Amino acid sequence: MNNLIQVQNLIYEIRGIKVMLDSDLAKLYGVETFNLNKAVKRNFQRFPKDFMFQLTKEEYESLIFQNGISKPKRGGRRFMPYVFTEQGVAMLSSILNSEQAIQINIQIMRTFVQIKQFALENKDLARRVSELEHYFIEHAKDYKEDMMEIHQAIDLLMDRTKPAKIGFNTKNE
Repeated sequence: MNNLIQVQNLIYEIRGIKVMLDSDLAKLYGVETFNLNKAVKRNFQRFPKDFMFQLTKEEYESLIFQNGISKPKRGGRRFMPYVFTEQGVAMLSSILNSEQAIQINIQIMRTFVQIKQFALENKDLARRVSELEHYFIEHAKDYKEDMMEIHQAIDLLMDRTKPAKIGFNTKNE
């Protein structure tokens, strides 16, 4: 379960799509980012644009800013990172055949499934909250005057029930 949470923290939303960075995947698979991208380029036909795409400079800077991703150290990246969608991550398993890559891929797939289940379960809840919001807004209009009277009455009570100052003054007033 802990590994699923760790993987979940590496999934970002870019262009409205859940993706993982090439560098994060490389760390999980125990390979260098350069080697992961080299393997992908050797099998480029397996990775259409809906499986993998390269970030723009603005997207990458926004990702660093919003998610606290460490900026590259000395030397840094020469190219903008690639990101992989769920299908792209699944396709990586066909080109990276180590035992570690297989186990990591299983964890990543389980995490994507959990995210989808959570979204589906909470879709109904979000709809119900929205309905309640609309109901409240509609009915609040009808009772606006009553609400104002109640508010004024509470204010009046608050003024009357304020405690008097207790104690004594040492100054001659």
